[in-house]
Amino acid sequence: MTVASLLRLLLLSAIWGGSFIFMRIAVPALGPAALMEFRVLLAAAFLAGVAHLSRTTLAAGEHWRHYLILGLVNSALPFLLFGYAALRLPAALMAILNATAPIWSTLIGVILLRHRLTPKGTLGLGFGMTGVALLVGLDPAMLVPGAGLAMMAALAAALCYGIASLYAKQARGIEPLANAHGSMWAAALWLLPPTFFFPPPVLPGSDVLLAVLVLGVVCSGIAYLLYFRLIAEIGAASALTVTFLIPLFGVLWGWLFLAETIGWHTWAGAGLVIAGTALVTGFSPRFLFFRPPARQAP
Repeated sequence: MTVASLLRLLLLSAIWGGSFIFMRIAVPALGPAALMEFRVLLAAAFLAGVAHLSRTTLAAGEHWRHYLILGLVNSALPFLLFGYAALRLPAALMAILNATAPIWSTLIGVILLRHRLTPKGTLGLGFGMTGVALLVGLDPAMLVPGAGLAMMAALAAALCYGIASLYAKQARGIEPLANAHGSMWAAALWLLPPTFFFPPPVLPGSDVLLAVLVLGVVCSGIAYLLYFRLIAEIGAASALTVTFLIPLFGVLWGWLFLAETIGWHTWAGAGLVIAGTALVTGFSPRFLFFRPPARQAP
């Protein structure tokens, strides 16, 4: 991995880890539905501009069903669930729970797709569930009324990401930028009904508007572009490292900007979840520094 790629990886982790802070800032004023509708609309508009400059077409007439499915399970539903969770849970806790997505993906693959679970995968599932149990049992945030339901919503959002990753493996042949662009417009359609029935409760201030702008353009639009470039430069396995770094930045930003209390249980729970994720995905740090040589054509 080059220095430039490593810096892009750290930047992407910092951006996605920071998204939970902006949710915490904006969701009390706008509500989960309206906030996420504005987020995906801004991201879709930004990606539309990028697609126009790069001459990448959506081929919506051919792939609209795919965009609707991906937009629902990879954006609309998890965004809405995390928006609800942000009403009660600290940013650090949400960032850690977000890292359970690969664990959910593995569990779904074993139960529904009859994937074989290796001993390392079994150990990883145990680590992940232990980490979540530690956070639920010891984090003071769980004493807030409604925190239990918010925790379930955050885990359900991570479950959606796990489902989306399995679906994406089955749906190939579409450009990554088109996937992101089309799924954002689809997510905007999915979020219209809840936004109509649950409009913003108060008129947002400038800090809320800035948080929405950053969520849409930076945490969604620019972050997608960084992620796609990383996959092209270092491969999907190395780009997966972002999953392990997001909780670290989420905890750091929550402590630094929202004065969230970080106890030993937070670090212990985060460590168990990250270790579990590494085990179930088969991740090895060598992916960061070693890429197999290109295969020679016969």
